Formats: sequence, structure tokens, C-alpha cells
Amino acid sequence: MTLAGEMAAVAAELLAGCPEAGAGFDDPQRHWIEYRPRPRPGVSLAGLAPGPRKIVHRLLATGLSPAAFAQAMAVLALEEVLDRREGGHRGRHSEDYRVIVFGTPGGDAWAWRFEGHHLSVSMTIAGRRVSPAPVFLGANPARVDALGRPVLRPLGAEEDLGRELLLSLSTGARRIAVVGDVAPYDIRTGTHPRSATIAPAGIARADLRPGERALLDQLVALYLGRLPDELAAQLDPAGGELHFAWEGPPQPGTRHYYRVQGPDLLIEFDNTTDDGNHAHTVLRRPHGEFGGDLLAAHHAGPSHTA
Repeated sequence: MTLAGEMAAVAAELLAGCPEAGAGFDDPQRHWIEYRPRPRPGVSLAGLAPGPRKIVHRLLATGLSPAAFAQAMAVLALEEVLDRREGGHRGRHSEDYRVIVFGTPGGDAWAWRFEGHHLSVSMTIAGRRVSPAPVFLGANPARVDALGRPVLRPLGAEEDLGRELLLSLSTGARRIAVVGDVAPYDIRTGTHPRSATIAPAGIARADLRPGERALLDQLVALYLGRLPDELAAQLDPAGGELHFAWEGPPQPGTRHYYRVQGPDLLIEFDNTTDDGNHAHTVLRRPHGEFGGDLLAAHHAGPSHTA
């Protein structure tokens, strides 16, 4: 079975027992990314019995690699940790995440999204092809320690590898890569559905030394590794035109931000509040958000032009 077919089968199973999780494909809320604690469409995990809830987990797992699925489950668990830290006054809980299916699974074009605080995964399907973007993962707290050692740090690899790349740069290259002394308070693209196109900044991959270039490629592979192999391969820039930019100081525990950009790839990381203990990451496609390019190609195909 193709990945698109697997997604369709699981989504259809969900809708068969929970039709309220469905919406029209043309619903404007399909073009949505909201990782803050806000009201959102769809059916909440809290309102589902164990069986349907497990189907939702299976649907989410179709769009993520095993490692990224583990990260996503850690993000959910951190809601309970954060709630305790805040004294339980804001009503955070690990079941406050919603799933919504747009259109008919297996139909001409459809989509699904799983979303809540610090997690937003959108998949758009046309025929046998899947467009995976945007995909957001955040963590607050980004690190939970016991006796100075991390108990939970779901986005640690993303933070550490980005910093390793920065510190590997020559003095001249670092001057180009660091585009700001103060990090922004959030990822640059934020929650706007059409803000994924921002001007490239920092140092070009072509201007890096071989070892630096290898670290940049590893960083890109880490983010693409959030997706199933089939989807990661279709987004892989294969060492093409990329830029790496950093804002803020390099030291751990300080506010910092980086991004990697290619013609149809945008990766952002920020850890800019709570003394560098509240992280956001996102994988976006400037020309393919919410399946825009996939749907255009699909509808231009022979079956739609005959």
C-alpha cells in the first residue's frame, strides 16, 4: 500500500466512527498553522474513547518518522509538566490536541491535520502523492533536568547540531552567518499561513568549507528525518542552493535562533524565552504550503484537462 493509501485507510476508519472530525476540503481553516494554546477546529483527544484516540495516533504516525512520532508524544507529555510548573491555573493537559480531516479520504484531493500547543502536522494528499508541510514541533520546557542531567529534551538534537554548525564556521564565515545580535521572540514565519516566503539570509552553502557543508547537510537531514522516507526524499535539496543564518549569542541557555533556506525549503529554530528553555521548530515549503504545488500539478494532469 502506498503512503497516501495508508493515510486514507486510517483517516476513513476515523471518520467512520467519528464523522464530526471531518470538514470540507475547501474549508478556509485547512490553510492553518497555530501552535499557540488557542481554540482550533477538529475533534479533541479528550473527547474520544480509547479506540478512536488510538486511530488518531495511528494517523499521526503515518505522517512522521518513528523518531519524530516519539518527539510528538513528548510534546504532548510536556503539557502536563508545564501545567504543573505554572501551578495548574491555565488548564493545560496532554489531551488538548485536535484532529481534523478535510475532504474525503482517498478522494481526488483531501488533507488532514493534527494540532495543539507546540504541535502542528499538516498533510495534503492528491492521488497517490502526499505534500508534508507545514510541520511544527515545540517544547516548553525545552529541557527537564535531574541532578544537572537531562530527563527530557525532545528538540535537543536540533539545538545542538545548529550550534555545532555555527561554532564550526571560520571567523569570516561566522560574520556572514550571524545576521543579528538579538534573537527574535519567535520563529520569523510565525502562524501566518502564507508567510513561509522570507528573504534568504546568512551564508550560502556554496561558500562553506567541506566540513561545514557536511554539518549543514546533517542539519537539513535531521529535519527531513521527521518525515517518512518517501516524503523526506521528495523535499531533499540534495546539496543545492541553501543559506544558514543565526541570530543571538552562541552560548546554551541564551536566546538564539537559526534558519536554513532553500528554493522550496525553510527550516526555523528558536529558543528565545525562559532563558533559552522554550524551543520552537518548523519545516515549511515556500512554494508548496498545504499542498499548493501538488494540487496545481494534479489538477493540470490529463484526467483534469481532458
